[in-house]
Amino acid sequence: MATKSALETSTTKPVSVTKKKNPKLFDQLAGYAFISPFFIIFAIFGVYPLFFTAYLSLHRWDILGEKVFVGFDNYIALFTNDPLFWKAVGNTFSIWFISTVPQLILALVLAFLLNQAFLKGKGLFRLAVFMPNITSVVAVAIIFSAMFGTNYGVINYVVTLFGFDPINWSGSYLGTHVAISAMVMWRWVGYNTIIYLAGLQGISKDMYEAATIDGANKTQQFFFITIPLMKPIILFTVILSTIGGMQIFAEPFLFGRGASNQGLTMTLYLYEEAFTRFAFGYASAIAWVLFLIIIIFSLINLFITQRIKS
Repeated sequence: MATKSALETSTTKPVSVTKKKNPKLFDQLAGYAFISPFFIIFAIFGVYPLFFTAYLSLHRWDILGEKVFVGFDNYIALFTNDPLFWKAVGNTFSIWFISTVPQLILALVLAFLLNQAFLKGKGLFRLAVFMPNITSVVAVAIIFSAMFGTNYGVINYVVTLFGFDPINWSGSYLGTHVAISAMVMWRWVGYNTIIYLAGLQGISKDMYEAATIDGANKTQQFFFITIPLMKPIILFTVILSTIGGMQIFAEPFLFGRGASNQGLTMTLYLYEEAFTRFAFGYASAIAWVLFLIIIIFSLINLFITQRIKS
């Protein structure tokens, strides 16, 4: 009897252990199943196009015929025999600088004002500031194209009131860049303002009250309290604006590239090579060069961030 009971207990113990382990295994598999749709979609629409673009950049392909392997000829032609690409690079950096620097400064000032206690109706002002970000890009481009029109534009009308000649916005290098940058600024200032406002609300109000007691005005509080404490968030928006500025497409596409290609950006040039000239291999090489430029700028921003923090 003792042997039989020992056998029964020895045979029942693994069963109970198995029963205890199965729920944990089921929970783990259920967790992976719940998060798998994101990774599957990301692999299909993110990872696969990245590697397929790298593969295409080594070929000559017009989407209808066969792929012809050319090695690094697309990259060599891009760097050595394509002045239009370098013009697009220069235009992209110029528009990025004109739009990003004033945009971030204005967003920080607006966030500081919206965070003040004396301001009434803050919710309405915050909604108004963020509204351009959810407005259709096509509608924004149509409105700004009318505003920056050469003959009947609102901006030129105001310019002529002061006795100056109308500006040919779409025909000049600087005019085109200013017009496109104005569209970018109007659309993204509110987005950065909301990010800065969230950061400002994390700063203790006791610091501003102590500064007020010590006699510091609003301008001094802004430069000596707000900006130093907002450095990580400011650098975060700089990185995001850099990545977005390098990929600007909708605004120059809708406004127009101009007679001298002064509105041509890298993404617009990529689009034209792929879907106008059907040079998908060459367009893929442009995409990878753009990808490397964005990585380099992101690493530079990261380096500057670490130096500032240290």
